[in-house]
Amino acid sequence: MMNFDGLDQGMGDYSPTLHGSLDTGMEPSMDPRITQNMMQGVEMDSEGLAVEVPESVHLLEGMFSELHSVAAEVGIPVTATHFDLQEELLWMGNHRGHASSFFGPTMGRYSSFQVHSADDIRQIHSLETGVLFLSKTNLKCCTRGGFVMFDYPMDEGADMHSLLMTDTNTLIMGGLHNYIVEFDLNTVQETQKVTVEMPGVAIMRQSSRFFFCGHTSGKVTLRDMRTFKTEHEFDAFSGSLSDFDVHGNLLAACGFSSRGMNGLACDRFLMVYDLRMMRAVTPLQVHVDPLFLRFIPTYTSRLAIISQSGQCQFCEPTGLANVADVFHVNTGGQLLMSFDVSSSKQALAFGDSGGGVHLWSDAPEVSYNDYSRETEFAHPCLVDSLHQLDWNHELLPLSLIPTPLTSAEQLLSDWPTPMVTPRPRRSPAVDPEILRTMKTVGFIGYAANQRTRPRNQVPYKIKEVELDYDNYNQVPESPIGREEETHLYMVPKKYRKVTIKYSKLGLEDFDFKHYNRTLFAGLEPHIPNAYCNCMIQVLYFLEPIRCLVQNHLCQKEFCLACELGFLFHMLDLSRGDPCQASNFLRAFRTIPEASALGLILADSDEQTGKARLGRLIQSWNRFILTQLHQETQEQEGPQAYRGATSSAVGSSGESVIGRLFGCEVENSSLCRCGKETVRTSLTLLFTMHYPEHNPHEKAVKEHDFVEILKKSICLEQSTQAWCENCEKYQPTVQTRNIRCLPDVLVINCEVNSAKEAEFWRVQAEYAFNKAKQKEAAEPPKPKEPEPLPTEWCHDGEDMRGSEGITFNTRAEDLRHVWIPLTMKMTISKTQSLEVVNWPEAEELSTAEEEDGACLFDLVVTVPHLLDARTGGNLVAHIKVGETYHVRKEGVTHQQWYLFNDFLIEPVDKTEAAQFDVNWKVPAILYYAKRNYHSKYDLRIKNPIEASVLLTEASLARKQRKSHATFIPLMVSEMPQAGDLVGLDAEFVTLNQEEAELRSDGTKSTIKPSQMSVARITCVRGQGTNEGVPFIDDYISTQEQVVDYLTQYSGIKPGDLDAKISSKHLTTLKSTYLKLRFLIDTGVRFVGHGLQKDFRVINLQVLKDQVVDTVYLFHMPRKRMISLRFLAWYFLDLNIQGETHDSIEDARTALQLYRKHLELSRGGGTDEVRKALKGLYEKGRKMDWKVPEADAGDGQAKVAQKAVVCSRL
Repeated sequence: MMNFDGLDQGMGDYSPTLHGSLDTGMEPSMDPRITQNMMQGVEMDSEGLAVEVPESVHLLEGMFSELHSVAAEVGIPVTATHFDLQEELLWMGNHRGHASSFFGPTMGRYSSFQVHSADDIRQIHSLETGVLFLSKTNLKCCTRGGFVMFDYPMDEGADMHSLLMTDTNTLIMGGLHNYIVEFDLNTVQETQKVTVEMPGVAIMRQSSRFFFCGHTSGKVTLRDMRTFKTEHEFDAFSGSLSDFDVHGNLLAACGFSSRGMNGLACDRFLMVYDLRMMRAVTPLQVHVDPLFLRFIPTYTSRLAIISQSGQCQFCEPTGLANVADVFHVNTGGQLLMSFDVSSSKQALAFGDSGGGVHLWSDAPEVSYNDYSRETEFAHPCLVDSLHQLDWNHELLPLSLIPTPLTSAEQLLSDWPTPMVTPRPRRSPAVDPEILRTMKTVGFIGYAANQRTRPRNQVPYKIKEVELDYDNYNQVPESPIGREEETHLYMVPKKYRKVTIKYSKLGLEDFDFKHYNRTLFAGLEPHIPNAYCNCMIQVLYFLEPIRCLVQNHLCQKEFCLACELGFLFHMLDLSRGDPCQASNFLRAFRTIPEASALGLILADSDEQTGKARLGRLIQSWNRFILTQLHQETQEQEGPQAYRGATSSAVGSSGESVIGRLFGCEVENSSLCRCGKETVRTSLTLLFTMHYPEHNPHEKAVKEHDFVEILKKSICLEQSTQAWCENCEKYQPTVQTRNIRCLPDVLVINCEVNSAKEAEFWRVQAEYAFNKAKQKEAAEPPKPKEPEPLPTEWCHDGEDMRGSEGITFNTRAEDLRHVWIPLTMKMTISKTQSLEVVNWPEAEELSTAEEEDGACLFDLVVTVPHLLDARTGGNLVAHIKVGETYHVRKEGVTHQQWYLFNDFLIEPVDKTEAAQFDVNWKVPAILYYAKRNYHSKYDLRIKNPIEASVLLTEASLARKQRKSHATFIPLMVSEMPQAGDLVGLDAEFVTLNQEEAELRSDGTKSTIKPSQMSVARITCVRGQGTNEGVPFIDDYISTQEQVVDYLTQYSGIKPGDLDAKISSKHLTTLKSTYLKLRFLIDTGVRFVGHGLQKDFRVINLQVLKDQVVDTVYLFHMPRKRMISLRFLAWYFLDLNIQGETHDSIEDARTALQLYRKHLELSRGGGTDEVRKALKGLYEKGRKMDWKVPEADAGDGQAKVAQKAVVCSRL
């Protein structure tokens, strides 16, 4: 066993917790990287410890001497030391998980805090914003003052020992197990876990080519920075490894050698390796027992070798060690436990087992870093530094005397928060004339100076920004810096307008999961007129509508019911990934009624926030219900839509929309002459009408929501109308009564001005006060065990009654709540409507059901969020039913969710009913009849048939059969599940990308370019006609194309114009149906870059049905390779010479897939990996450029085209 008696005579003073399991006088672990098993049987040469060293009396230039020493915590071993890489701080961590920092060469204590309650700190690393502390089972990041930034626990059984920063946001951790972990500091998550062949990664170092792992077995492995694979291995010591370091082309290591039955002994030979030749050079013999070593490359590559007893020797790694170069660290008999070198190589730090930290330096004025930033210190206390006050002076200001606040009275200087909120001045909008005449070169615009303003002077409006409900003027031109603004304190973060941060990879590296952890699909907001995303979600979560539109299919080119059906199909397939409603909104923009109602927003209105979103979404709600009702009802004769086929659901003249939302209304008009006119009609929604406030009354009267709702449905008002009896306009009383109750009651709230908002706020305050009084009057009830909740709810009392709002929650949670969760509605025998509040948990009695009473539950609220910075946005609270949870998550469950574009989050039911009109204004409410689903057929039968793949006429007038580029499928060729189909698509640009240039020179994408599919090609993947296209459609577009991208798409001006095009021109809907049929059949698509293609086409395809050659021929952490280079390397084909051809690209992708299958069958994954390695090596040599085609290549290409033409 190892004898410590001669090394540390003070070990007996340690507390038993440090070495209670060992023999008397034994240290449990001299170094945190060395376990007890490694140290068993270790012997040290006692003669090697008796090296005489001169005592340092003063600092000599170029010679290291002790500069300062401090005792951090007496008796607690210092297990880690680290010089801060940004500031002049020295960090230490001890055996009990406590960390301290010391400032400058004087080592004044800067901060001290507890990092871990039990485990020792094993490594420290400083970052720009904080400091990382690694312990056995967790990684913690704290600020330099001690505030916790994150605390990440490791997997159970982890025993971490080392960490290594690979870049500014990524680190690697290793320990005494068989894996290493890569960790992302941005997301605070493990990105990958890599298994290592030899367990026990105790030390890690890094060079420009490799990162090095030192194992407890005595070996050092060299691993690739990207793949983590072992490139080389050094068997340094037969026993164990103590420390190693890398500098330039040299690696030096120290450790323990096996002495047979005598166990391990400290080896006085340092192993030195040449990294150029990957072999060992002559070992270096030293005069101390090495435990630590570091390169200190000042003038030469000096090595500092440290023993545990405090001896330090400097020597050259390729020279001989001299006894005169040995110095001694005065530890007072304690053992050295940690060691570090500053980045400037001017300072050394030692931590000993007695809690001491020793600073050595080679210069009197030491600096830890070459360029350190200034350290922030706490402000000094001004009370202690006040000047002596002369009380005899008559003009002495009494404000110099600090007065403590001893009373509860408010000071005059305590201004209310709205008066002290910062209001920065925003830059005024750019002159529209400048924008109109601006010419864009790249992403920079140039325009003539209009001379309308003085040079370098901007007039500012002193008037404050008016927070009107639909009028916003201050809107940022960029989403950068919107994270936390002082004036957004009222709007919770989850309700704010969400924006997508685009990078050079587009959306590939954007973390949508951060905003949506459910399996429901969000909608992307960057498409024009995407303000209606919330209402699309509302319609989707109404089960009868979801089934109706997915069963509907007609021949009309722009049918909103068809497009909603396609979109809902995508939402069904998605597992949490966002979708985009681009095709639906494209059809929406072509509807003349939508444009006439002002529902089509210009880009400027969306960007500047001038759109009145509250009114707009209510108009959109009325429009979409009417439009779907007309498109889905079965009609005959000339009234039918052009080309519309019969609907599968509903009877003649009726639609599911009418049955679901429709309510038969009787409108009566009574003239004062006594003549009454009665008309009946069908209404799909109702609008709230609020009572006029009497100006002579100070307070607004109290009203129940059900009272206002009843008066709004059974509306009575006086107006001028034509009377046929009087033959002139007369004052008439118009009355509206309903004759039946709808299954879903839709309400437009019409809170469009400050007057209606104030009414809503006052009524909510009345309801809140009534709930508090009711709660105070009721005696406390004994708590009962709660059943498993079907919804998220607060704990509290069950407040039930025949009047007022009834929630199973505390009264305090009912602030800003006026609407009930459940209402009972009845049409009496006298044909009058009765509406009362109803407890949510109660059911109707049998007698009430026989009288025709129905319960209506709140299922949707759509509020308008007021936000002066972004112009506001719309969100939806939706009560998602059991069928959706069963379909997505396999559980029977009901839950309220917040839908804010691609942000989806569960919320409490009271939050859905809360409307603080200062920032959250009600717009739309949906109440659904309880158990209304049972009336409807909720089965979905796919209406897309195989006939969509058969021959169809072209829209182009000049298209001839001789120009046909494809052969349609025969009935015998209809694809089956698993068949291969080569696919490629070409696109044109409708709107250019909007970007801005940051101050650091980087480009930030604000809004991506809007693309539209222009050509879709599908080729056969098997059979005698393999490679022959069966779809080659050019897509007609009615929108303006700003860039045909001819070089990349092959699309020329005129190809998409039905009047002059010679191509096979079709509608987007026609080709979309073909692709949907192929997807539903289960074919496998083969192509290059299909992810983007399906995204622009607006299709959701399961991953099992996609074979993308981009990823087939790709190595992790390396660049994606173009189709042209892959075809040249693997197929010896020269494609895409002057422009792209989608037939050629689709056929080439199929051939590449066959090549990949051939490589896989030949040698498995090893053969594929070998081929990919050769591919990347060739690409780097060729700079990823395909050489110019020679005559032979050209002839081969012509021959290939001739074969295809002969088949056609």
